[in-house]
This record gives sequence, C-alpha cells and structure tokens, in this order.
Amino acid sequence: MRPSVRKSVYAGIAGLSLAGTVAACAPSAGDSSPAPAASGSSATGSTSSSGASTPAAGGSSYKDGTYSADGTYVSPNGTETVGVELTLASGTVTDVQITQHPSNPNTRKFQGEFAGGIAGQVVGRNIDELNVSKVAGSSLTSGGFNQAVEQIKSEAR
Repeated sequence: MRPSVRKSVYAGIAGLSLAGTVAACAPSAGDSSPAPAASGSSATGSTSSSGASTPAAGGSSYKDGTYSADGTYVSPNGTETVGVELTLASGTVTDVQITQHPSNPNTRKFQGEFAGGIAGQVVGRNIDELNVSKVAGSSLTSGGFNQAVEQIKSEAR
C-alpha cells in the first residue's frame, strides 16, 4: 500500500473511532438501559434516611437514603454474587460500597478490582445514567452491579 493511501486509511479509522467514542459517552435523553436479567437475585433490604422524594432526571423521583441489593452474574466458575450499597441525594449517587461474595480466588481478584474502581465511575452521577460495562479490568462483575442498581432504583422510588 502506498504511504499516502495508508495515511488516509489510518486517518479514516481514527476519525471513526473518535466519533464512536464521543457518541458512546454522550448521554441520550431517557437512556435508562436496563441491565441484563439474571436469576437468583434478591434485594438485601433498603434503608431510607429521608422520606422526601426528589425529582431525578427524566421526571422520575427517588427518595434520598442508602439502599442495598445483591446482584448475580455468571462467571466461568458459576453464578457469583456482588453486594451493592448506594447512597442517593436528589437522585445522584453520593457514595457506593461493594460487598464481595467471592466463591474462589479468581472471583475475589476481579470483585476486588471492581470494588476499587467503581466509585470513580458512579459517584456524582444520576442513578438513571448508571450502566457500567467494565471497571478496572472486571467486566463480568458489572452485570451483577447493574442488576443490583435496577433493584435499588425500584426500592428508592
């Protein structure tokens, strides 16, 4: 391939890559993509520190407080569970805590990496905008996290 054609191809690929990245980062109106459903999940209960409803994005409202739920996901070692605790204020996540429930050392590693990186992706964001895919190298744990967030949203309404 000639050098000028090669540069054009690379420039085109880079442009498409950048456009895709920008499009993926831009929030869309009413985007509350549901997490994939998995069986065996259960909420671990919730506690609301305030009974006041506060409007969130998209016209929905959530009660301020701290909520907990467990989400499940399937890994190569079987079904795994991750505990999620979110603190909400005016529909915005102000704190997140992850409770690890590893069934083996590999799961412990990935859930630990996930727990160490999730706050940077969700704290300060509206709960309706949350739909994580990969955190600190852990992609499967995200499925359980997203499932737990859906349960928390239902309880916080």
